[in-house]
Amino acid sequence: MRHFELKELEGLSKIYRLNLINSVTGYKSAHLIGSISPSGDENLAVFSSIIHLGSNPALIGFILRPKTVPRNSHANMKSTGVFTLNAISSNQIEDAHHTSAKYPDNISEFDQTNLEPEIKEGWNAPYVKGAQIQIGCSYVNEYLIKENDTVLVVGKIEHLFIEEKLLGKDGWIQLDKGDIVSINGLDGYAIPTLIKRFEYARPKK
Repeated sequence: MRHFELKELEGLSKIYRLNLINSVTGYKSAHLIGSISPSGDENLAVFSSIIHLGSNPALIGFILRPKTVPRNSHANMKSTGVFTLNAISSNQIEDAHHTSAKYPDNISEFDQTNLEPEIKEGWNAPYVKGAQIQIGCSYVNEYLIKENDTVLVVGKIEHLFIEEKLLGKDGWIQLDKGDIVSINGLDGYAIPTLIKRFEYARPKK
């Protein structure tokens, strides 16, 4: 088994260390965040840091990297107060990954890919047309993580749109029925397959 100590990690090349540390924690959820600027410019960006914060109220969070360069998604949601999360299916991964390219804020990633915006009445942020899970979120708050200057952004789930075939009778969503992908590292896309679902665990008697 290969052993990396802190001193060795700190001496690795930037790309090797980036790949190593980003992939070592395993598969992460893959979402496209849709937003719009006050002037009407749509933005779409792939994120692999979406986390569940609570179900009542229904809150999600995601990590924003240091703001050393413009972060259009962040600026848009702070200005308009809303954004969307859109699950990525296997047939969308090439276009989804391309949204990580750095375009000026007046260039929409929708125009640079085959992904299409879907506007739903009463919500001022674009969803991704064809996404099997679409989540409308309002911007709630953010917290600076001073150890590395990243930001934890908190959003509240206001709307959920879920394809019927994914939704179980008890509300559980089976992602592999829709070929919903996850991300390993920054650029590896995979489809996890359900092995077994267990009942709620209680202490043994």
